[in-house]
Amino acid sequence: MLNMDLSQKVVINTTTMDWLPSPSGGVLRKPLERESAESGHTTSVVEYIAAANFPIHPHPLGEEIFVLEGIFSDETGNFPAGSYIRNPPKSHHAPFSHEGCKILVKLNQFDESDSQQVNIDTQTAKWLQGIGGLKVMPLHDFKHGARHEHTALVKWPAGETFQYHQHVGGEEIFVISGELHDEYGHYPAGTWLRSPHQSVHRPYAEEETIIFVKTGHLPLV
Repeated sequence: MLNMDLSQKVVINTTTMDWLPSPSGGVLRKPLERESAESGHTTSVVEYIAAANFPIHPHPLGEEIFVLEGIFSDETGNFPAGSYIRNPPKSHHAPFSHEGCKILVKLNQFDESDSQQVNIDTQTAKWLQGIGGLKVMPLHDFKHGARHEHTALVKWPAGETFQYHQHVGGEEIFVISGELHDEYGHYPAGTWLRSPHQSVHRPYAEEETIIFVKTGHLPLV
């Protein structure tokens, strides 16, 4: 297992990690959290080199993807950088990339009843006004039991500070561009943060910054 104590905070700058091979030639990965070698709860940054493909495989508890670079493809279509994809539990596909791509991928972390297929091109979707100067692009919202999961992109203008707040059900961030800061450190593009239930911080940005953020999806313990 890797980083599977979900009560612990984890901060990883993925740009400093080495690429590791996968079972499929031409597909490389940087594991961030992993329940077992090739199954179960997994979060990774994955690179497909040009013309790489991965065999057809199932998603017992779903798959969530954000395309960071290039064009990611499967039998349902082509998904350019900025695409957000949710493949529900028991779905399957055979992904590939003609020109190469990099993706953030989360496997087997859905509630069984979260069955919505989602495909959003965030390059064309609208930003909504958030708190203060923040802009928010909602991507997914799902309530299951006591937990209420939200997924969104958040755009920070230069010099923006957000209020001190607590994470009920935790928070997970991937910094897409710019650099996020809080009282604990600074997090450049490519940084992945996982903060547990009831953790607190006061984030801010000194330059325009875009983050992929999930809240409310971690154990309430």
